Amino acid sequence: MGAQLRVYKQKISSAQTTKKITKAMELIAASRIQKAMARVKASTPFARAVTRAVSAVATHSNVDHPLTREPETIRRSAVVIFSSDRGLAGAFNSQILREGLEVAELLREQGKEPVFYLVGRKAVGYFQFRRIEAAAEWTGDTDTPSFHTAEEISSTLLDAFSRGGDDGGVDEIHLVYNRFVSMMTQSPESVRLLPLEIAEADESEAGTAVYPLYEFEPDAETVLDAILPVYIQSRVFNALLQSSAAKQAATQKAMKSASDNADKLITDYTRLRNNARQAEITQQIAEIVGGADALASS
Repeated sequence: MGAQLRVYKQKISSAQTTKKITKAMELIAASRIQKAMARVKASTPFARAVTRAVSAVATHSNVDHPLTREPETIRRSAVVIFSSDRGLAGAFNSQILREGLEVAELLREQGKEPVFYLVGRKAVGYFQFRRIEAAAEWTGDTDTPSFHTAEEISSTLLDAFSRGGDDGGVDEIHLVYNRFVSMMTQSPESVRLLPLEIAEADESEAGTAVYPLYEFEPDAETVLDAILPVYIQSRVFNALLQSSAAKQAATQKAMKSASDNADKLITDYTRLRNNARQAEITQQIAEIVGGADALASS
């Protein structure tokens, strides 16, 4: 019985230590998520404004620009997967990796070759373990993304897109990331970034909107050359921020669940320890009574 009591005490102590760690990580994630949500809210209006500007230029001009032209044959498609550098976030990384592989499989069914671009150590480790080749990797800047990282990713993607699928580049670009919906929900989302697709118009205003006439200075093609890289950078940066906020929310939810499980383990082991201690006391009393009876009868 004594050995069994020691085992239960060790398990209770281990669960209490685990609870301290998970509770601390939950509080850290809760403090970081407010900053991450503020950055998402701050970047979203700019991304939408740039999208509307690009939409205006693309809609109200007859310029045949490479970034807005739909290629006749799409041979290679870039799939940019946004994961995190750290784990302990529940299904955050597994669901985005699954979504990215499903997008790649869909592209293969359409006769296109997927080319992977990875953001975050979890995606890099996953692809290295399965020996899947990636064209480029970015790690170390997923918790608090900087705009410099978005510029690097955008520059690499634009360079590959400008070369085209025939010259070792890509013919279209897809972003796959976790979108922050709420503290409890993080939704994997895939968006085709290039060739340009404008899909953020308000449907309720589509039938009543009156579009003004535009004049482009010096010309529409120059305006597109200047504004499209900004559009790509803003969308990539917004995806980085969405993924960061979603990761912090997933971490907080996972750590709260782990803390609750630790509480349950502590309760269960405490009950088992009390039962074992009571059984030991009962056995000792029975031995004393039995010994006293034996002495009295002799």
